[in-house]
Amino acid sequence: MAARRIVVHRLEELVRLHRMGTGAREVARLLKMSPNTEREYRRLLEAAGLLAGDADALPSLQTLKAAVLAGRPAPPTPRQQRSGIERWRGTIQALHIDKRMRPKSIFRRLRELHGDQFEGSYAQVKRMCRAIRRERGVQPGDVAIVVETAPGKVAQVDFGYVGRLYDPETKTMRRAWCFVMVLGFSRHMAARIVFDQKVSTWLRLHVECFEELGGVPEVLVPDNLKSAVVRAAFGLTDSPALNRSYRELARHYGFKVDPTPAYSPEKKGKVESGVRYLKGAVLANREGQSVDDVREHLAHFIANEAATRTHGTTGRQPIEQFERHERSELLPLPGVAFEPVIWKEVKVHRDCHVQFDDRLYSVPWRLVGSKVWVRATSRTVLLYADDERVATHPRHGDSRRSTLEEHLPEKRRAIRHRSRSYWEQQAETLGPEVRTLIEEIFDCDDVLYQLRAVQAVVGLLQQYPLHRARAAARRASFYGVTTYAGVKRILVRALDLEPLPTAVEPPAGRLAEPRFARNVAELIEMSAGGSREPH
Repeated sequence: MAARRIVVHRLEELVRLHRMGTGAREVARLLKMSPNTEREYRRLLEAAGLLAGDADALPSLQTLKAAVLAGRPAPPTPRQQRSGIERWRGTIQALHIDKRMRPKSIFRRLRELHGDQFEGSYAQVKRMCRAIRRERGVQPGDVAIVVETAPGKVAQVDFGYVGRLYDPETKTMRRAWCFVMVLGFSRHMAARIVFDQKVSTWLRLHVECFEELGGVPEVLVPDNLKSAVVRAAFGLTDSPALNRSYRELARHYGFKVDPTPAYSPEKKGKVESGVRYLKGAVLANREGQSVDDVREHLAHFIANEAATRTHGTTGRQPIEQFERHERSELLPLPGVAFEPVIWKEVKVHRDCHVQFDDRLYSVPWRLVGSKVWVRATSRTVLLYADDERVATHPRHGDSRRSTLEEHLPEKRRAIRHRSRSYWEQQAETLGPEVRTLIEEIFDCDDVLYQLRAVQAVVGLLQQYPLHRARAAARRASFYGVTTYAGVKRILVRALDLEPLPTAVEPPAGRLAEPRFARNVAELIEMSAGGSREPH
């Protein structure tokens, strides 16, 4: 257990299954973990008092993780990736497969023939023999044995490729698949034609088939799909993207998941046969047809032929077996409609945002470059890092980008705003003197947009106490200072702490009242009176 990283949502599923009364061996089988691993997890969680309680009120992820980490031993040394006796593989394979020699005999033979040139150990030979057997292929012991299931207990699901069909919505030809759900006892089936195998589609198809059947089987056996990875998602070392979404569905409807082992289609032979049957009977030669027509033909065929035929294995009609024995044994549909939940692992980009479903959502800037999990419903998007929620956003909005200010670096978050009104409002929070200065900086050049200067000045004044920021703004306005360097000089030299002069010499060449000047009215009056006094 200590050799692998703890996958917390697997612990959550372990607690749920135990609270449902599932036996320890069954829990280990469903979660694809060894009995020893299951027992060790169970011991730690039981010691923390987390196995007892309601199956619908599970402990938080942080609580489960803390309980396991508290008693988890230190991880061992990482395993070697490449065998030290790789160059002897051909000889070992010949002895093991052709000569049918056991690993210990092979080890002795190699030491006898090659002496010290063979530097391997018996354990290495045994591991290589095991790897060779895995690569050899199917053996009689690997053959799937047909197991009869009780009514309402098991259903198998799978996709089958149909071909390229016409999509009226996009007005293009698209690759299409047939999703099939077959009940293990009656062989009654439900099927849908779709254009993708996305997680959202996978969940929707289950919901539609449950509603069509009027109930839910106790156990579902999904395939190891290429796009909607189910079996691989349940593995300890594989990405659990669909696994987490599928578990949300399982919890809502109350069924258990028993994934098919990789490369073992014979272990879900009922649905494999169902897919072949539909492809040969009703979906053959449909290339280029409209998907609406194919869906109509498929629904009619299932209701009038597939359901009423005499099944080759059971010898009875699927619909008759379903109505008489299986419908009543299915789990009832929940009273609350299922809200699809999508889990997806995404990377945080340099702009502190992740991309999901053609929209961008912000996360705290310290997570840039790392990977986080998205949990999306129809209304919200929640983001998790190390099993802790770090952000919550609405799923949809007027803009393609959803950004929370607190997710950006404190000293740089305001840079994203480029409107004059925003910076004038920021200046107003520091005082009317600061706003007046910012307005003067904006207006000091009738061509150049002074945004960068304004951003720099506001950022500078925000670093000082309000009384100094306001005094510096008053002094800058008094002397016509409109540059960042000038405002900074006032603050650095503490000129803002000095009083402003009561009078100011006017700029050179601009006298407010020149000494010998006369206004026009006075000149006109003097001219009318004929005065000869000097002007």
